[in-house]
Amino acid sequence: MDMDQINHSTAENISKAVVTSRKNPPERVASSSSLKVIQWEDFEHELARLLSLSSALNEVKQKKLLLHQKLDSLTQVNGESISRSNELDEMREKLEYRKLLMGNMSMHSKIIQENVKSEKDRISSEIRSLVVAGSALSVASKGLQESTRSLSGEGGGYANLRSLLKLLRVRQQYMISQVSLLYPVKVVIGHTREQELESFRSNRGSSGEAKGIDEGSITISGLYLTMQPFKKMSLFTDKKEVQRTSTALGYIAHAVFLIGSYLQVPLRYPLQLGGSRSYIHDHASSSSVDEPTPSDSAAAASSSSSSLLSSVSSLKPAEFPLFLDSQDTTRAAYAMFLLNKDIEQLLNFIGKRSLGPRHVLGNLKELLRTILSPEYIVNT
Repeated sequence: MDMDQINHSTAENISKAVVTSRKNPPERVASSSSLKVIQWEDFEHELARLLSLSSALNEVKQKKLLLHQKLDSLTQVNGESISRSNELDEMREKLEYRKLLMGNMSMHSKIIQENVKSEKDRISSEIRSLVVAGSALSVASKGLQESTRSLSGEGGGYANLRSLLKLLRVRQQYMISQVSLLYPVKVVIGHTREQELESFRSNRGSSGEAKGIDEGSITISGLYLTMQPFKKMSLFTDKKEVQRTSTALGYIAHAVFLIGSYLQVPLRYPLQLGGSRSYIHDHASSSSVDEPTPSDSAAAASSSSSSLLSSVSSLKPAEFPLFLDSQDTTRAAYAMFLLNKDIEQLLNFIGKRSLGPRHVLGNLKELLRTILSPEYIVNT
């Protein structure tokens, strides 16, 4: 809309207003349409003012339209910027979450790397130890193969060992045969019942060899080992019988000492040789003493244990006489019990069992018989 059209419309409106004012009086006009009545002389002035106001209004409308367009564009831009800002915030939150996740993954990765490193070090050490053990095993296997070849071959170590052991047993058998010749242990038929200390009784359940000679009495170098002095010792006891018993115990002690040295067996109860005045030592007597029981010795059963404990109360190894030197037969009976224990030790060494605690000469005869038998050399 241009200025001529605006002025033309404004003029028409003014004309209509003047005509209306002529047709109707001013009071009607004011009452009917509330129009402002303009005097004719002020018409031009009002017309100019209205024209200026109309032009100003049109300019304001145009500015309003421009501002509205700008506001629309700004609103659109602001909406886009807000949406972009929201998207940016979401992307920022996602980025922070990714950073946190990456931090956790990095920490977990470091822990895994440390574990892998420690596991690698452990496996490396185990591999090194396995390599060392494998090399040692290889060396040991080679040594074992060489030893096996040397043992299994002709003239090998095992064969030499068996040959040496056989020679040793032959030598031991020869040396002990000399002891048997020096102190012959024999069975004598027709003995008296007072000389039955070393007799073999069939009701004892002994071995077959013992059952075959149960009617005889055993002697060593022609001397009996009688039990009568151990039962009752008095002023009227036959001194010669006591001396023969002491001499027989001295013979047995010497024979046991020689056999133990030839077999290279240290006796549990060492002997102090002195012929018919020999002694036997008990190293355990300082703490406890194996007291003779009624089955061990008839003389030990008839004496009290208090006298025995008082005699061995010192801390030194106690020695017990293998002879009767007084009316107290307890120490001599205990000495004979320890001597039988030494013979039992030698029997166990060659794989035999004792005939019993009362069979001193019987156990010695069984020991000599086993060593002098051909099986002793064959079973090497």
